[in-house]
Amino acid sequence: MSKTDIPDRIDQRRRHIVGAAAIGLAFSRLGIASPAQAASGGASEATPAAMKAAPATFGPLKQIDAGVLNVGYAELGPADGRAVILLHGWPYDIHSFIEVAPSLASRGYRVIVPHLRGYGTTRFLSDTAMRNGQPSALASDLIAFMDALGIGKATLAGFDWGARTANIIAALWPERCKAMVSVSGYLIGNQESGKLPLPPKAELQWWYQYYFATERGRAGYEKYTHDFAKLIWQLASPQWTFDDATFDRSAKSLDNPDHVAISIHNYRWRLDLAKGEPQYDKLEQQLAKAPVITVPTITLEGDANGAPHPDPSAYAKMFSGKYSHRLITGGIGHNLPQEAPKAFVDAVIDIDSNS
Repeated sequence: MSKTDIPDRIDQRRRHIVGAAAIGLAFSRLGIASPAQAASGGASEATPAAMKAAPATFGPLKQIDAGVLNVGYAELGPADGRAVILLHGWPYDIHSFIEVAPSLASRGYRVIVPHLRGYGTTRFLSDTAMRNGQPSALASDLIAFMDALGIGKATLAGFDWGARTANIIAALWPERCKAMVSVSGYLIGNQESGKLPLPPKAELQWWYQYYFATERGRAGYEKYTHDFAKLIWQLASPQWTFDDATFDRSAKSLDNPDHVAISIHNYRWRLDLAKGEPQYDKLEQQLAKAPVITVPTITLEGDANGAPHPDPSAYAKMFSGKYSHRLITGGIGHNLPQEAPKAFVDAVIDIDSNS
C-alpha cells in the first residue's frame, strides 16, 4: 500500500493566483468553457471575491445513440489517443472530472466522460423503457456506448456507481478493459448479500438506502433532490469545503427527468425490493459469484471518506492481475477525482502505462 499526500490542497489561493492564466489557456484549448476555481481544495483562507472565477464547465457536450440510450458525454484530447473513460457516481456528475479530464487529454489521451443513465443530457430512446438502475444495466450501457464510439478497449476509471460499473466491465468483459482505477476497490455486489444484516454502525451509514425503500423516501428525494444531494456530498466528504457554485454546477445534472426513478430503483433493487429486467438475469447470476478481476488495477481510497466503503484488506484478493492500492491523504473524501485530481490522474497514467 502506498500513501500519497496532496500538497496542492494546502495552498489553493496561491495556485489560483499563479496559474490562472495558464490554466485558462489550457482549458480553452481542450474544450473547457471557463477557468476553474480551485474547488477541490480545503484552504481555510477565503479567496477575495474579485479573484474568484466561475467554476469551469465542459464545452458543448456530444450526444450519441447507444443501446437503449442517447448518451451525453464530454470528449477531450486527440481522437487517435489511447482511450480513457471516466465514470461518475451518485449523486454527482461529469464535473467530478473537470480537472482530471483536461490533464489526461494534455498528455495525449482520448478522454471520454459520459453522463450515466438518469443524469445530465443522457436520455432513454423510448418513453416506455423501464427506468432501471440495476448495476448490470449500467454496465451494459457502457458496452453499448463503447460500441457506438467504435472503442474496442479502454482504460476505465471511476468512483461510486462509476467504479462499480468499471468493476463489472473488468470482470465480465475483460477484453474491453485495458486497465482500471477504482475508488473504494471491489464494489460488485448482489441481492443476496444485500439481505445480510450489518453491525449497527455500518447500517447507520446506509440510512438513505432504507429511506429510499419507502414511498415517503421516494417522494422526499423527488421534492428535495438538490438538498438531499448536497447533504450526501457533505457527509461523504466531511473535510471538502466545496462552494455553492461548485455544487450547483453538478446539481443541474440531477434535474434529468429519469434521475429520481433510476436512483430509487437502484437502491431498492439492491435490497431485493424491486425487480430488474430479464435480459440482465444471466449477468446478475455471474456477478453473484463475485468474479475475480484479472485486468491491471489500482484502487484508491481517501483518508476522510465518509461514505460506506470496504476496508482495502477485504478486497485485495479480488484482483488477480497487476494490482496496487493507494491511500490518498489530506482530508480526501468520497468524490476523490474532484477532491484529489492529481492523485487520480497519476493512478490512471501509472496503470495505463504499465498495462
